[in-house]
Amino acid sequence: MYLMKHIGTHLKRSISTARTTERGELMKYFCEQLNRGRVRDGLPSISMGRMGKLLEKIPTKDLYYIKRVCDDAENFSKKFWYLLNPEKFEKKKKKD
Repeated sequence: MYLMKHIGTHLKRSISTARTTERGELMKYFCEQLNRGRVRDGLPSISMGRMGKLLEKIPTKDLYYIKRVCDDAENFSKKFWYLLNPEKFEKKKKKD
């Protein structure tokens, strides 16, 4: 006997692959790398929506630079947050 699958099972699969982008893959990579340390430290995970908001004004070519620099750094998370807003960290150093 032949069983038919619901059409929704086919649509979900095609929609997910059609919306895959370069930028989305980078955002997903950053989320995975940052959340690994955040979960270990007891902090809440960063969602894709939050990551999108953090990176919305940064061009995709610059995201590749950030990825390369963070991968080469000793601490991925520290380097990532520093590259997003270096002035914030330089002000703290001046106070000390």
